[in-house]
Amino acid sequence: MIRSTGREMTLSFPPFTRAVIWLLGINTAIFLGLTAFGSFSVISWVYEHLGLVPARTVLHLEVWQIITYSFIHVGFWHWFGNMLGIWMFGSTFESSWRMRRFLELYFTGVVGAAITTILLSFAHILTSPTIPTVGASGGVFAILMAYGMVFGENEIFLFPFPFLIKAKYFVLILIVVTVAFAISGGGSTAYLAHLGGLFFGYLYVKFGAARKTSRQASPSEWYYGLKNSYYRWKRRRAARKFEVYMRKHDRDVKFDDLGNYIPPDDRDKKNGGSKSGWVN
Repeated sequence: MIRSTGREMTLSFPPFTRAVIWLLGINTAIFLGLTAFGSFSVISWVYEHLGLVPARTVLHLEVWQIITYSFIHVGFWHWFGNMLGIWMFGSTFESSWRMRRFLELYFTGVVGAAITTILLSFAHILTSPTIPTVGASGGVFAILMAYGMVFGENEIFLFPFPFLIKAKYFVLILIVVTVAFAISGGGSTAYLAHLGGLFFGYLYVKFGAARKTSRQASPSEWYYGLKNSYYRWKRRRAARKFEVYMRKHDRDVKFDDLGNYIPPDDRDKKNGGSKSGWVN
């Protein structure tokens, strides 16, 4: 891949970062194992129970499929294209964002693509709940969307096309082509999963990612923030119930907005009972 920033253009290969190596290694080992030793019955079992079959995922509660399907590939080019995308674009994010946030982005795309496929399959939109989906494309397309958003001004040269193109325009073309193929049916390729990966990649960067220039909450931090907010709400709710209960027994107790008890002396100060203090 050729990258160009400003007037400088360099031909470089991305590094093999830690998480990228693990993803490439696991996907490659499974692909080679199924290719070399997978009989028809074994491959059929893998597709049915480890691929994403919405009917089994939802009705038989085989929820692990929303992750495991991404490690299964059909044919050399299916495997090679996804591994190339993980390496060429994923290594940039891992180098910039560190391993944890890169994996959050990747698996947000994987799970998001699975959710999109499940919802649309049960609505019978371009697919069916009994059709299996496999491949890492959801995660790869999330990476591509994120690359276009974060590194959109970078120019890339993708062999064999003889021209440079900004990353954001490359992603835009990718979206248009994916939508067109999804609407037309797209043969055996799961373009709905591609669209899910693009959409959830956008959501991750927009609302949950830590950019290079500003720090925002990651999905795990969002989870704990929501969890703490829920407990604060429960505490305030319990405090209000206790106030009502005590009032019925002719006792006046007060709690602040955080659910903390306010002693009578502090209450008097707050209501102006104290003559000392600052006056503005």
